[in-house]
Amino acid sequence: MSSQTTVSAGSLAHLYQQDYALWLDTTCQLLRAGRLAEVDVANLLEELEDMGRSEKRVLSSNLIVVLMHLLKYAYQPGQRSNSWRFALKEHRRRLREALNASPSLKPHFEQVFADCYQEARDLNATETGVGLENFPLECPFSRDQVLDREYLP
Repeated sequence: MSSQTTVSAGSLAHLYQQDYALWLDTTCQLLRAGRLAEVDVANLLEELEDMGRSEKRVLSSNLIVVLMHLLKYAYQPGQRSNSWRFALKEHRRRLREALNASPSLKPHFEQVFADCYQEARDLNATETGVGLENFPLECPFSRDQVLDREYLP
């Protein structure tokens, strides 16, 4: 796209449907050039909002994995393995990385903690065959323990 070419928001909206990568490149070029009137604002806003939702989904997913492995570690001591410890370290790293990169995700972490524990509890019961009733209804791990790279139950 040359700096002389004028792009209409309507043609960019069409481009969004036809060639997402080109839409991204064109939108970036328009923003860098300060040609804000030509930007496909509706789709740009949708993409930005989706990025925020995606960050939250990834944080929740990593939290569930950590909680599942902590439960397995606590309630199946005879099955403990290096792969469980590796999964704990890796997903804790991902959680810390997300929280360090975006401290504004901390309230989301707090907000979803109990729900993520319930999901981890249910998934763990299914995966391990240990009855759901054997896992505490309330999370037995503090938020600090969940994030602590060395904590093992």
